[in-house]
Amino acid sequence: MDSSFMSSSLQKVLGPLHLWGISVGLVISGDYFGWNLGWAHANFWEFAVAVGLVAIFYSTFSLCFTELATSIPHAGGPSAYAHVALGPIGGLVAGFFTLVEFVLAPPAIASALGGYFHFLFPFLGEAWASNGFFILLLGINLLGIKQTARFELFVTLTAVFGLLFYFSLVFPHFDLAKITKNSSFSFWNLFPALPYAIWFFLAVEGVAMAAEEVKNPERDIPLGFLSGIGTLVLLAFGVLFGTAGVISPNEVSKLDYPLSFTLGNLYGPSSWTTLLFTGIGLFGLIASLLGIILGYSRQIYALSKEGFLPKILSRLNSKTKAPSFAILCGGLIGLFSLQFGNTGELITLSAFGACGMYCISMISFFVLRIRNSKIPKSYRAPFYPVLPIFSLVLSFVCFTTLIIYNTFLFLILLGCMIGAFLLYLGSKGFSLRKVPHSSLSPEKEEGSLSRGDTDF
Repeated sequence: MDSSFMSSSLQKVLGPLHLWGISVGLVISGDYFGWNLGWAHANFWEFAVAVGLVAIFYSTFSLCFTELATSIPHAGGPSAYAHVALGPIGGLVAGFFTLVEFVLAPPAIASALGGYFHFLFPFLGEAWASNGFFILLLGINLLGIKQTARFELFVTLTAVFGLLFYFSLVFPHFDLAKITKNSSFSFWNLFPALPYAIWFFLAVEGVAMAAEEVKNPERDIPLGFLSGIGTLVLLAFGVLFGTAGVISPNEVSKLDYPLSFTLGNLYGPSSWTTLLFTGIGLFGLIASLLGIILGYSRQIYALSKEGFLPKILSRLNSKTKAPSFAILCGGLIGLFSLQFGNTGELITLSAFGACGMYCISMISFFVLRIRNSKIPKSYRAPFYPVLPIFSLVLSFVCFTTLIIYNTFLFLILLGCMIGAFLLYLGSKGFSLRKVPHSSLSPEKEEGSLSRGDTDF
């Protein structure tokens, strides 16, 4: 093996601004596309309530997840927390759900990225643009975390500016009557629209997977993570109300480029404002695609480090400190899914993975809090136990809803999980050992489960 892949330690170079950029960048593509598919299942008010419930869930979940991330600042994120709290099987289940979320979200984003690019340059096919951008951003991730985080911060700031530019263009034409004219409300329409409400925030927890590369996890993770959630909530409702106030939801409920179409309807599809916004909008999709590639690569790296996946996937490049094999492995799966999946199904499967991971993360939160209730921590989730219980209940409601309304996709997911268990149980090449609930560091022989494990 080339010696350039033998280094074993990730770089600690990230601060709170980087984490804000990663957390917002991971998600901001959800403001540019995907959420609008929810309008095919619910009217404006029904979908707005669904988004409100999901925003409340993510806000409460983030407070709990921040406690886990600061106590166990480990690249595995949810799989690390579940591994410590629930043992190897818990880590495997959490790792599986997290990989489903993070590996299947990039092809959905790449598909929309191709749609936006084709809107700008009709002579270039969507498939060519989607695959080209995906491969390009895989290459940027291979350059290492410092370069990736800097580029992620740049494209995130550009994408946020793009949404502010969008608001400045649509709100002068805002017509409240377009929103109030259909005031009917059916509680049951909330549920099939939930995956698309989740898409507004999906993958924000991926910032925890960069925790091993944070300079001061106890201070920087809460600052970066919680400020990111606040930014995303404001942007989500701005996009939702701004779009519904100028165009009929039915007109954009099946598009991969709803915001550009909305501006084209107001100013003309060839106007400078529409074309400028679409060009800026590409940065929003690039930010999420780049950030989620970062997230899945660190999850694959961590699962490999702990013995759930082949050890070759945890090898780092000595020059860039990037988990190159992990980046490429997830990229190949994503490129395959891009060729054969459609955007709606990929979003729903990614939401399945997210909700499953949220459930097991909240169970891990309670196990670790109860087991170590007297150990002081640098950050504690507020309003315990009411707020965490509320978050736990909502996570199971979201997961159960997805099962009821997407049974066939759930059966596919279940089959893949059974396959993962059989692979884990039957392979002699995976050397997993139980993680002790005591002091542990990445340099110790037992594994890399966290510099902060002593907090638990």
